Amino acid sequence: METPGEIPRHGFETLRMSVGEWHFMADQHALDLARFVVAALTPAVTRALPPDWQGDFNPARARRWIEGRDAESVVLLAVGRDSGDPFGVVILFETPQEGSSGIELRVGYIITEKAWGKGLASELVEGLVEWARGQAGITSISAGVGEDNPASSRVLIKNGFQPTPDSSGGEQIYELQLPSSTTR
Repeated sequence: METPGEIPRHGFETLRMSVGEWHFMADQHALDLARFVVAALTPAVTRALPPDWQGDFNPARARRWIEGRDAESVVLLAVGRDSGDPFGVVILFETPQEGSSGIELRVGYIITEKAWGKGLASELVEGLVEWARGQAGITSISAGVGEDNPASSRVLIKNGFQPTPDSSGGEQIYELQLPSSTTR
């Protein structure tokens, strides 16, 4: 976790959003992350997420959820460039690739209900892919999508991800190979 005012390593901007490490973004936009999580993780949003992420969220559960994500991953918060309103979360897991010095970036993302249908998920993933292409060592990005979430599958395919034969438990894995470059 960064100290206040520290510039995060993970972050990017697109036409309509600024995305950065969530504690940094919360400080920059005077946001209460627990309040955002309570508002964002509605039953419709969490329906396709892991079972322990489903159900009603109150501030105490939201704080525990935030602590859990901080302990296991890097989390980014997406806010509207014009409004500063938060609308999405990106969860990043960096894992070394077997047999190489490369890093596989495993990605999960959540978009609030009020942001659905506006192309923001596609723009968010596109921005993430462009950011990853500029990072030394990231050789691939993967994401898992539940069978009951075709919209998320379309977002990934639109951004160049391909379904892999690795699927289980009702989840399809999508992967995007990034060209290796010594200039990144």
